[in-house]
Amino acid sequence: MNIDMHNHFYPKAYLDELEMARGYARVERDSLGRLLIHYEGDYNIVVGPHVSIEERLEAMDRYGIDVHVLTLTTPSVERETPARGISLAQLANDGFAEIVEKQPDRFQALAALPLQAPGAAAEELERAVRDLGLRGGTLMTNVGGKPLDLEEFNPVYQAAAKLDVPLFLHPTSPINSGAMGEYRLVPILGFGVDTSLAVLRLVFSGTLKRHPDLKLVASHLGGVFPYLRGRLETGFRAYPECKAHISEPPSVYLKRIWVDSIIYDEDVLRSTLAFSGVEKVVLGSDHPHQIGDMASCVGRITDLDISEEDKERILWRNAAELLKL
Repeated sequence: MNIDMHNHFYPKAYLDELEMARGYARVERDSLGRLLIHYEGDYNIVVGPHVSIEERLEAMDRYGIDVHVLTLTTPSVERETPARGISLAQLANDGFAEIVEKQPDRFQALAALPLQAPGAAAEELERAVRDLGLRGGTLMTNVGGKPLDLEEFNPVYQAAAKLDVPLFLHPTSPINSGAMGEYRLVPILGFGVDTSLAVLRLVFSGTLKRHPDLKLVASHLGGVFPYLRGRLETGFRAYPECKAHISEPPSVYLKRIWVDSIIYDEDVLRSTLAFSGVEKVVLGSDHPHQIGDMASCVGRITDLDISEEDKERILWRNAAELLKL
């Protein structure tokens, strides 16, 4: 069995609402008739598997993926007005639940969360898990420029820990993207930077220390922090500011975080496996985005010079345990 934990789908009711009423997201057709969703710093081209379960299943079967854990992608819901964000999250999560109910052997899902209203986000996570049967929630890496370690987001972390479900950390328009407007540098560079910024603030602020039962899955192999691990440890030893809220090195907390495998580079993947251990890596494809790679995501793992048992853990067992499948 292969379980892909990083892929994206737009439920119909969510997408219909984006087209019907303009908010943070701007939806339009280009000269080729393609549906584009614009948001700050980037855009998505909506293709068949974003909206068609039939096309998605065809691709899954073609590339040997048994289960997709569906998530909403950018622009998500957290930058809309609170009322609209709550409504969009409910539409998306109800849509996910319908898909899972029809084909639970092929699909599971993580809830969209209206993080601009943290109390409502905690309530929606609870509704999605307990009433709809979803397996956790998705955190975007910042909430309209607010970092995730602010105290106001604690209700979401408390709810996830109480429900014993994971939160999937996915990038959105970066907090700092002033020079990334050209060359598609927001998705190429900014997403990884913002993911790591969110992770490191959660570490150094003591948020992960205060929530020891929180299960966090960071997308794209955690962003850019795998390249910075030595600098993080050195900085912790050198700077008193790094010890303001934690007494153990950042590596202690980084090793608690799961990451997905969609990184495109075997050397970086091997380095992360050596650091985090195979039990903290799950399969990811980023399907069906332009730089998604479902065609190679399984082979990227099976080609590694590791044991068959370790490959099995990455391909499905870690995700199955994390999601209680």
